[in-house]
Order: sequence, then C-alpha cells, then structure tokens
Amino acid sequence: MMDMDQDPRKRLCFADGRRKVDYVLVYHYRKRSSVRGSPSQHRLSIISNGSYPLGVEEKDQEGRKDEPAEVVVDVGPPDPADGEKIMIREEFEGNLKDAGLEIEHDKENKAHGHAFIRLHAPWQVLSREAEFLKIKVPTKKLREEKGLAATMNEVWRKLNQPFQPKVPHQENLGNSRMSHCYFWPFCRYNIKSKDTFFDNATRSRIVSLYCFAHESALFFCLTGITTLIANGVYDSAFPLHDVSFFFLLLHDEWARYGAFYKYQPVDLIRKYFGEKIGLYFAWLGVYTQLLIPASVVGIIVFFYGWATVETNIPSQEMCDEDQNFTMCPLCDRACDYWHLSTACGTARASHLFDNPATVFFAIFMSLWAAMFLEHWKRRQISLNYSWDLTGMEEEEVHSHTYIVTLCYSLLTSVCLDSCTGHEKLTWRDRLPGYLINISSILFMFGVTCSAVFSVIIYRITISALMAMSSDPEVKSNVRVTVTATAVIINLVVILILDEIYGMVAAWLTELEIPKTETNFEERLILKAFLLKFMNAYAPIFYVAFFKGRFAGRPGDYVYVFNDYRMEECAPGGCLIELCIQLSIIMLGKQLIQNNVFEIGIPKLKKLCRTLKDKERAPKEIVEQPGRRQQWHLDYDLEPFDGLTPEYMEMIIQFGFVSLFVASFPLAPLFALLNNVIEIRLDAKKFVTELRRPDAIRAKDIGIWYNILSGLGKFSVIINAFVISFTSDFIPRLVYQYMYSETGTMHGFINHTLSYFNVSNFKPGTVPSISSLGKDITFCRYKDYREPPWSTEPYQFSKQYWSVLAARLGFVILFQNLVITMSMLVAWVIPDVPKNISEKLKKEKTLLVDVFLNEEKEKLQLIQSLFSRDLTQEQQEELKVSDQTSLPLQQTQPGQLPPTSSPAPRTRPRAASFSQFTRQMSMSPRSDITQHTAV
Repeated sequence: MMDMDQDPRKRLCFADGRRKVDYVLVYHYRKRSSVRGSPSQHRLSIISNGSYPLGVEEKDQEGRKDEPAEVVVDVGPPDPADGEKIMIREEFEGNLKDAGLEIEHDKENKAHGHAFIRLHAPWQVLSREAEFLKIKVPTKKLREEKGLAATMNEVWRKLNQPFQPKVPHQENLGNSRMSHCYFWPFCRYNIKSKDTFFDNATRSRIVSLYCFAHESALFFCLTGITTLIANGVYDSAFPLHDVSFFFLLLHDEWARYGAFYKYQPVDLIRKYFGEKIGLYFAWLGVYTQLLIPASVVGIIVFFYGWATVETNIPSQEMCDEDQNFTMCPLCDRACDYWHLSTACGTARASHLFDNPATVFFAIFMSLWAAMFLEHWKRRQISLNYSWDLTGMEEEEVHSHTYIVTLCYSLLTSVCLDSCTGHEKLTWRDRLPGYLINISSILFMFGVTCSAVFSVIIYRITISALMAMSSDPEVKSNVRVTVTATAVIINLVVILILDEIYGMVAAWLTELEIPKTETNFEERLILKAFLLKFMNAYAPIFYVAFFKGRFAGRPGDYVYVFNDYRMEECAPGGCLIELCIQLSIIMLGKQLIQNNVFEIGIPKLKKLCRTLKDKERAPKEIVEQPGRRQQWHLDYDLEPFDGLTPEYMEMIIQFGFVSLFVASFPLAPLFALLNNVIEIRLDAKKFVTELRRPDAIRAKDIGIWYNILSGLGKFSVIINAFVISFTSDFIPRLVYQYMYSETGTMHGFINHTLSYFNVSNFKPGTVPSISSLGKDITFCRYKDYREPPWSTEPYQFSKQYWSVLAARLGFVILFQNLVITMSMLVAWVIPDVPKNISEKLKKEKTLLVDVFLNEEKEKLQLIQSLFSRDLTQEQQEELKVSDQTSLPLQQTQPGQLPPTSSPAPRTRPRAASFSQFTRQMSMSPRSDITQHTAV
C-alpha cells in the first residue's frame, strides 16, 4: 500500500506541497477529442490540472508560467446521460467552492479512465464549522487522585503493563490521554498552530458534511455525494489514509497477529477512524474479554462430565451387556432388533454435556449475558466522557432512497406539508414497500424451513439406504455418517443463504424509503438479523425441540411420503446430536465465513478490479509506479461497506454462546479463540485492505444493543426448554425422588423403556432377517407408555404426565429465577461509573466558576470604564462652570441645564452571558443545520 519512493507527506498534499488533501472524489471520464491550446479558446466544459472554470484561465498560485496543456473538450457524448453527469458535477463542485473549499483536478491524459478531485478545507472553513458543530477542546487538567485509590490504580497499572500497547500518552486502556481534562467549546482565537490543530479525521469529517448536504438546482431537491455515487455521477468518495506516525502505530500495535495478547488502543482507533468504528472495536474488546470467565467455567463443566462418566449409573446400565435390553428395529423390514449396549459410546459421550453441572452453567451464562450488557453500558459511558460525546446530537443525513423517491414525487406531483412547507412522502408512497417487505420476509422464512425439511428428507432416505446395505460396517456407522454429512450440508446451505439474505434485506429496506441514513441502517440491520437468525438457528431448533417428538411408536409410526419413517433421536438422547449440530455450524461459520471469506473475497475483488482496469486502460499510456500518489493507492483498496457485516458475525456468535449453551459448554471457549483472531483480522483489514472510512461520530452502538438485550432474555427461555425437554435432567430427578425404591438412579434405564409386542407390527414392517433368533416376543423403545398387557395398551402412562408436569414447572421456575437474578444484577451495577459521575459534577462546578469569573471580569471592566467616563464628565462640567460664572449651587432642583451644555452620556449596561446565547441561537445558520453538541 505504501510507496517508499516518495515522501509520504507530499502524497497527502496538493501540487504545491502545502495544502492537505482532506477528501477525494473519483469519477470515470470518457475523452471524445483533445486539442492543444489555451483553455480560454473553448466555451464548453473544460477540465484540466489547473481547475479552470468556464472560459477562464487561472494562473498558477506559485507564479509559474502555464505551459500549453492538453485540454479535453466534450463535443456531444453519444450518451446524453454523460452530458447530464458533467453538468451535475460542475454544479456540485461549484457549490463546494462557494462554501469555501479548495479543489484540485487531475489532468485527463488518457482516452478514458478515472479522474481524481482533491478537496481541501482552509482554516476559515474548519474554524467556522468547528464553532457551528460545537466541537470542544481540552482545557484545565483535573487533579490527580491521591490516597488508597491512587495506590491501587498504580498497582493495577503496573500489573497490566505487559498487556498494554506501546502508544504514547496511553497509560492504560480505560483512560484516554484527554480523560483527565475538562473540555471547553472551540474558539478560533488564540490558536498557536492552525495547521496541526485539527487532526485528519476531523478535517475529513467537516469536508464530508459539505459533500453529504448539497441542494441541486437541476433536480429541485436536496442531494448528496451518496446519491451522486448511486446515480453514477461519481465513482467513489473517501478520505485518504494518513501514512504517518499514528498509522504506523496502528499497524504495529494493533493490526498485527503478534499483538493478540495486548489490549486494543481504542483511543488511537477513534482518533484515526472516528467514534463509530472506535465504539465497535471497544465493544468487541469488552465482549472478548468477558468470554474468558465464561470459557473457564465451560471447561470446568466439561471436565466435570468427563471425570464423572465412569460413576454415572445410567451410562453404566446402558453399557451393561447383562441387562440385555432388546430394542425395536430402527427402520422397517431392513433393520434388525438390536441390543442397547451397542449404544454405549453415545451414552458416555452424552454424559459429557448432559450432567447436573450443565444446569448451573446455563444459569451462569444467563447471568453472564446480563453482566456483559451492564459492563458494556458502563464502558460506553466512560468512552462517551473521555471522547467528549456526552450530550451529542446525531447527525441526520437523508437516505439515498428517500431523496430519489422524493425527487421523483416532486417532479410528478408536489406534496407539501401544510404546516411546515417541507416536502414529505405520503403513506401511498410507502405502502407498496411495506407489503412487499412482509410478503418477502415470510417467503424467506418459508425458504429456510424448506431447506431444513430437505435435509431431513436426506437424513431419512440415506439412513434407510445404508440400513439395507449388506456390509455390516456400513450398518454400524449409519447414525454417525448421516449426522455428520447432514450437518455439513446444513452448513453449506446456511453460508449460501446468508449471502442471499444480505442482498434481499438491502433491497427490501430500499423499498421502505427510510427518511434518514440512521433509519435506513436500523431497518436494514433488523431485517438482515431476522433472516440470518432464522437461517442459522432453524436446523438447531429442529434438533432441539422437534426431532423425535413426532416419530410415533412401534406399530404406529409417522411416515414421510408413505415410505420413510420420521427420524428419531439417538439412544443417548437428542442432546448429543444438538451438541454436534451446534459445534459444526458454529465452528464452520467462524472458520469459513468469518475468516476465509473476509480474507479471500476482498483479495478476489481487488484482483478482478485490477484486471478489469488493465483491459479497459489504453495500452499506449503506462503510468510509472513511482509516480502514483496516495489517492491512487487508496482507490485500489476495497471500499468500506459499513460495520453491519462485522456486527452481524459477532451477534450470531453471541447467539451460539448464549442460546444453546446448555448443550455445548465449550462454545464460549471456541468463541474466545475466534475473537482473538477476529480482532487482529479486522484491524489488518481496516488498516491495509480497506479505504479509509468517513469519521462518523456516534455515542452508542445503536440498535445492536437492543438486539443483544433481546437475545439475552430469549436465551433464558431457550436454555430452560433445552434442559427440560431435550436433556434427561428432569426425568432423572422425577425417577430418583418419586419412583426409585432406593432413592438412587439404579433402574432408571429400565424405567424409561416401554414394552412392545412384536406381534402388533403392521404387515410388511417386521424385520425380514433377524440374527437374534425367532423367540423374541417383546422389544423395548424409549417412551413412557402403557405395556401391551395393560387395559389401555400403548397409551401415555402416569409417569409421562408426571415428567411433563415437572418439565413445565422447571421452565417456569428457571425463567423466573434467572430473570429475577438478572434484574438484580442490573440494579446492583450502576450504569454510570462512580469516577465518571464525580468528574461530571466537578466539571459542572468548574463551568459555573468560569461563568461567574467571566461575569465578574465584565463587571469590573464596565465599572472602570464608567468611572473613567464620570471623571471626564466632571472635568467638562468644571470647565463650563468657569466659563459661565454660574455656581453649581444656584441651579434649582428640576431646572434644565443650559442648552449650550452637552447632555450627560447614557450609562452603559453590562451584557449578560444569556444575551450572547440568545444572539447565537438566532443566527440563520442554526435554523438550517443540526448542531452536534459534543
């Protein structure tokens, strides 16, 4: 990315080497004809390196003589749209010049290609916008803490020193280098260094505000750079990467896999990329950090199951060949009777995840989710204070879809609001989009369910085909083979549908015509989350709550297409299959989608774009690589598509960690390992693979927090049902305390198996060949039903209703207990840290003192002026009295002074701070712009 043949600082400046390039606009041009000569000889649209207006030749600012340049004259392009785009660009760039921005153009020296327009904001523009946006600067430094708290902080700082990035002025992760200062509104006076006062992120943000707010006279409506890019007027717009000391620090201390054990320099990330991206990486760091205790507890739970598997009585009974439980066939005709002891391995593996410790772990993870949200809330408030985001107002920008629809509506039929006189869209404009949204989302849900059902059909048919094989080894591995291949097919389908659903969500959001970019982003996130959530978790929900529930019983099975029996759970229960399903989908998405796709797809796109540009570029003109400027290098990078894909990956992972964690205690561990790599992968992508995004101010993570909160509450319900209905935890408790004669688990397996008389099989379903002999009268199956010799054979027994009541009771108890404890955790942990609240109080006190001191100084100044004016008046009166020889004592009270004497001057009145505030609020600029109170 970096070109070392040229000074990096010069690559970020105009041709004069002094003015910084704050923003870059790129468009594709097609040269029709070219002539040599002066630009003043042509009337048409002229673009050259000198940025000539129509028919006017500008002299070089350095006073050098202009050499004859090759001038591009647009003589009627074949496509009328090209001429329209030229007019729009001229109008747009003219408005930027009128706003005070300085523009530098490229020289079009090829038949066609990309032209770069550099924008620079001079000090007058920056200072004016800084005052209007109420940007604050650090002022008086706070007093350092003393006492025990300061000692403890110092000890903790020294312990954390090896994990801190080597960033200047960043003593620890929690405090910014400005966190110990008060902030004061910006004032353009008394600035020592104007060139370095505003960093590049702030400069580009101010310039982007002009680009995003542009009123077009051609379309009679408000447009912006986003709309112009969507309409093909410009190809792209982006700020430049600042190849400076901060960039190198980010590359060495953040975007490097060797720094995986260090904290992230979030203050430096915010300084370079803006608050919105800084908040994302801060949230990702907090989430990854809190996965450590969850991973430790999950490992302990897993090892507890591994350590107690040998003493688990139900597993021992299933593995005991002396018990001789003869089970009913798993399929019709081709399958034989089998002994339960052959499923010993499945039973032992199921105990690793289905043991009493998983209940504790489910409660712990529900509380962990609540603590994570509270901890992030506190961390976010701390960042808002240290980054000066308290009281900030969101910068609302009209969405591209809203502008296009509004312009079309204005061109056809003008619709004005009778109250405000502003244009608006009616419900008739939005109704078709809402109807298409609802129907499309329901259709996508149907597609997801169809994909899951197709995999179910695959499992059923392959199981039947493998059961009919003559190879005994194939028959013995039917369940493992079918389960593994079906999960892989599920994973492939999920990855494909994820990409499709992302594009569908964007298309559906455009049909809704959101008014602002914030509304557009929130609606897009909500639709994409619903579709991808359904896509990722539908197979897992099927295994957890539906598989084996509707299979029927021997002699009365449920068939699909009248030939294939519905599949049943494994002898050890569905929890082990749920664990396999969850682990493969989670690990597959993380390895393939989150890592391989993020690395491979951007490189493939970059390669395709490079090959396309080479084929389209003229062969006779070849640029020298050493002369490539920074804007050329940045344009070759992949454009930034927003943070939605990054957040979506982590939110789906958070669902895997919290929703079904009772079936897979190692999920937090795998999520932790993935996130350690994901942070450095995203950092490397932002620094070296993507164009620099616009620095957007934001005070929170937006709708993602609400989604996280909803997932946390939903996880309580899901884990309650997984423990109650998917695992055997409740049946074991019921047996031990209600039906066991000894109060132990001895006899539990026999208690859960029902009897079936083989003579009651339907014709054609009896095993054709039986290796266990012909003297089998009864076979066993897992269910709570009456035996054949009962008065109500094969009906649900009393044990079934007892277990069902216990399961429902546990769900109610678990939900209320965990939700109450979560609310207690949220109530105990304050949202605002104590040190931040104290700093806010001190800051308010300091501001009041500053205001009082200013008023006192004003009053003293006015009194001194008034006393000086009074002394001058007394001297003038003495002179007049000497000239007229009229003593002052002879003047009657109420008698007017002589007309020749001057009238006494009016006493000046001190202006209060509130008057200045009222005058500022009455300025015309405040009525048409939204100020950001920082």
